[in-house]
Amino acid sequence: MARVFAYCRVSTIEQTHENQVHEIKAAGFDIEERRVFEETVSGSIPAMERQTFRKLIDKLDWDDVLVVTKLDRLGRNAMDVRATVERLAEMQVRVHCLALGGVDLTSAAGKMTMGVIAAVAEFERDLLVERTQAGLARAKAEGKKLGRPSSLTAEQQDLVKQSRAQGASLGSLAKQLGVSRSAIQRVS
Repeated sequence: MARVFAYCRVSTIEQTHENQVHEIKAAGFDIEERRVFEETVSGSIPAMERQTFRKLIDKLDWDDVLVVTKLDRLGRNAMDVRATVERLAEMQVRVHCLALGGVDLTSAAGKMTMGVIAAVAEFERDLLVERTQAGLARAKAEGKKLGRPSSLTAEQQDLVKQSRAQGASLGSLAKQLGVSRSAIQRVS
């Protein structure tokens, strides 16, 4: 017989897990208290790096059911959610998301839903890359210097070039100027 587990995550200690537990029970899932895993952790942390979620993974077995109220409870973004659902599917664990009508994300319909979500996530990521590249090109065209400012002044850079031409070592120059060896190496 399949066991039912719930994973309820909130981001801050001011929030409560109670609403998620109530919503899952109201949807008709009968969950024993010991199978409700509650966690207070930022959604920016990938699911597999969350302490309580890892404990939950260790408890799950073939044919178990994991219920969440929303997809964002499972991961930090669409790619993380997809990877988490795929891992659970490999374990033969069914994943139900109430916000998606209770669909089992490991079923054919659930896989299609996850495919659409992954496609949207990839599209968003591609748009972000395009916007970033356009912004960098615009800044460059406006003559703005990109990247981290040099840790050495123009005079110090000249000193490095002259000293290196005379055989000074990276380490001695770095020590003399109070910077890293790589800062000296970037100049010479």
